[in-house]
Amino acid sequence: MKEIYGNTLGLKASEQARLRNTYRRRVSPHEIVSPELARHLTELSRETNRQVGVLLNRKGEIEYVVVGNAHKLELPDIGRARAGQVRLRGLRLIHTHLKSEPLTKDDLTDLALLRLDMVAAVGVTPNGLPGVLHFAHLIPEDGSGQFWSVASMPSVHDDQPDPLATLEALEEEFSRKAAARTVSGREKAILVAVCLDGNRAFTEASLEELKELARTAGVEVIDSVLQVRREADPRYLIGRGKLEDLNLRAMQAMADLLIFDKDLSPSQGRHISEATSLKVIDRTQLILDIFAQRAQSAEGKLQVELAQLKYRLPRLVQSDTSLSRLAGGIGGRGPGETKLEIDRRRARERINNLEKRITSLSREREVRRAQRNRRQLPIISIVGYTNAGKSTLLNAITGSEVLAENKLFATLDPTSRRLRFPREREVIITDTVGFIRDLPKDLVAAFRATLEELYDADLLLHVVDASDPSHDEQVEAVETILDSLELREKPRLMVWNKADQLSPEEVETLLRTRGGVAISAIRREGLATLLAKADTTLFAEGVSESLGVV
Repeated sequence: MKEIYGNTLGLKASEQARLRNTYRRRVSPHEIVSPELARHLTELSRETNRQVGVLLNRKGEIEYVVVGNAHKLELPDIGRARAGQVRLRGLRLIHTHLKSEPLTKDDLTDLALLRLDMVAAVGVTPNGLPGVLHFAHLIPEDGSGQFWSVASMPSVHDDQPDPLATLEALEEEFSRKAAARTVSGREKAILVAVCLDGNRAFTEASLEELKELARTAGVEVIDSVLQVRREADPRYLIGRGKLEDLNLRAMQAMADLLIFDKDLSPSQGRHISEATSLKVIDRTQLILDIFAQRAQSAEGKLQVELAQLKYRLPRLVQSDTSLSRLAGGIGGRGPGETKLEIDRRRARERINNLEKRITSLSREREVRRAQRNRRQLPIISIVGYTNAGKSTLLNAITGSEVLAENKLFATLDPTSRRLRFPREREVIITDTVGFIRDLPKDLVAAFRATLEELYDADLLLHVVDASDPSHDEQVEAVETILDSLELREKPRLMVWNKADQLSPEEVETLLRTRGGVAISAIRREGLATLLAKADTTLFAEGVSESLGVV
């Protein structure tokens, strides 16, 4: 016996029998709905005072009969995950509207999220006969922001467009766009930011930084969304309506993932992923991925792996409850150890192993630093926000060829070079990993062996991108991280890089109000002034005595 889906409570036996008989009907593949099926549905709808619908396959056969209430139709579970970005579902929804109203947002959302071939609504006239026909189908992205094409016909008896011809042309266009996307080989992402404190300007700046992070990670950003809310939604972070709009946009643009500017809780990430069928990551995951791509040394790779494991451990969820390990003996009876528990235990074991190896590497680094300190050479460490030009500065003043790119976190591993000051004094200058706002705590902890270089520094050169409108916030972010590392008392010199992109008046104002030295590392301008200032600061009375330098 064929099943009737949806709101069947309260239906008479005769009404249920007529609904089941609907499965016997057929529709021509070349028409949206036949007048006979339309009349059958509208008569049932008027009799039950409920919306009635069917899902037709491309042969014109009815696969589902669905009953709703007077205002809405709840579709059966035909697989909420997207059926694919090239082909449509192969089903079209035909249902009734008791007041002959146009297609609702729920109708159009079902069309998009389920990738139905078409959605059509037949109006019910007062005498129970079919009236106006509203119908819609998806359209490829054309830059207009439209997801679907909606049309109407006065009557189902009029000449209807051929659905098969329309669907064939649509899938050919979807396939062409998918092929063009595959050629690029990069994942497509939509960025999402939420402003909760009312500081929209700061959130917009943070969203721009997220775009740079995505570019560095090799992701193609196709759109960005910013929502202002009083408080975060505990389930989705953003509002449910905004999430639905985001899902529609992602489907039309064939996006692969959503990147959130704020860190998501494990449950939020899971719920958003389930609602959108997309890969969902947050700012921390994106930064960790960049570090994983950029790590070159064995030590750097260990540090990144440790940070990733610590981040993922609380996010391990049970994906298959049937997997368990049965063990015998005292205390071993019962359900045993589930697959999830095994995964977590192995992750903890790996974390402990990595921490031991990094500690061992840290001791080796201490030995090398002790040997270097015995030579009584002063140490200068370059710190600053990522992409401020630290590696470019190191190359400019030492003549080295450390990797320097216009990307965030181009350099992860510390690099040390000897530098001779104008007054024939030698120092060691070290380039360190760049900082960023809200740098993941696990990442800071994992890179502690690298950041220990800063504790032995006698002078910190704080490099700032003077041309960045957010340089004040970047300075604050770096100072916050230095404070957390207990380096507040270290002597430091502000180095305003990329000053060639400012006017002379702006540079003068900056130096007068904030102090420091203005340079252009890429043009090698202002370096003599920087070295002289560093020489004066480093070999000032008290500092030189502590170094044992005359």
